[in-house]
Amino acid sequence: MNISIYCFLIVSALMLAIGIYGFLTRRNTLAILISVELILNAADLNFAAFNRLLFPAGQEGYFFTLFSVAISAAETAIAIAVMINIYRNLKNNFVENLDSMKW
Repeated sequence: MNISIYCFLIVSALMLAIGIYGFLTRRNTLAILISVELILNAADLNFAAFNRLLFPAGQEGYFFTLFSVAISAAETAIAIAVMINIYRNLKNNFVENLDSMKW
C-alpha cells in the first residue's frame, strides 16, 4: 500500500493550523510550548514527505528531520527551565503575568 504525498501534506497542514491556533489562543506557557512543538513537527513531517517524493533513495530529508528534532528537544528543555523559574517567582505560569518580571 502506497500512501500519497497529499495525505502527508494534509496531515502536516492540519498540525500546522492546530499549532498556530493553540499558540494564538492559549494563555498558559506550557500550552504555548506544546503548540510550538506541534508546528515544528508539521515542518518535520514535510521534510520527510518531500524527501520521499523527490529523492526516494536519498536520506537528506530524514537528516534534516533528525536535526530539527534534536533542536526541538534542546529548545523544550530550555523553555521548561524558564517556565519553572517563572513559576517559582510568580506562582503561576500565565503569559499575561509575565510583564511583572520586567526590570
